[in-house]
Amino acid sequence: MDVFAAAFTAAFGSPFPLSIGTPRWVLVARILRARGNKGEVAAEILTDFPERLTKLQEIFLDLPEGQGEPQCVKLKSCWISQNHRGQAVFHLEGVDSISAAERLRGREVLLPLEQRVVLPAGQYFVSDLIGCSVFETPTTPPVLASSPCSLGEAPALLGTVRDVQFPGEGLAGTPLLEVDTSQGELLIPFAEDICTKIDPHARRIDVVLLEGLRDLNSRISNSVAGRHRA
Repeated sequence: MDVFAAAFTAAFGSPFPLSIGTPRWVLVARILRARGNKGEVAAEILTDFPERLTKLQEIFLDLPEGQGEPQCVKLKSCWISQNHRGQAVFHLEGVDSISAAERLRGREVLLPLEQRVVLPAGQYFVSDLIGCSVFETPTTPPVLASSPCSLGEAPALLGTVRDVQFPGEGLAGTPLLEVDTSQGELLIPFAEDICTKIDPHARRIDVVLLEGLRDLNSRISNSVAGRHRA
């Protein structure tokens, strides 16, 4: 199946949010402050699928580094704020006062990786792209199909995906892979004719670098992406 049959989907936040073993975690919100006088907290929404937050029965809160696995907390309720765009309100079991709510300020709201939204085939989270090895494949095939593949014809390792850049909100354009190479950063458009093979499970992306691409300093159209978070 063509990996570009569907739009590219991105998950912002920490790429593999907490490297604390299995399971890994997905960052979906960050607590900002107490809200109300019954222990509710306001949180910044860090997912493009906020409606699922209102259906959760439990969440996980991060702990300071080295203090163990995220803490599972039962949810009394959660709703999307109508007064503050991009915020949700959580009411947690055992948090029944303003002072208790304030102690949660800055905590990250996590979900196990296996609870991440399942994407259709051909769509990818940024977290699945970051850390992938990028290989450059030849732009032209060997002259003789029967000739052995020379080192020059074999895919060459360019570097590793560090991040993904997106056009500004409301602007058309193609996302760019930020690739760390031995010569520095290389920006590669995440477009069908350039990224010819994407295999997140193998942690590998094969690309064909068109002439002049190494000097890329601007956005390139022919977008294959939509902008979404976990």
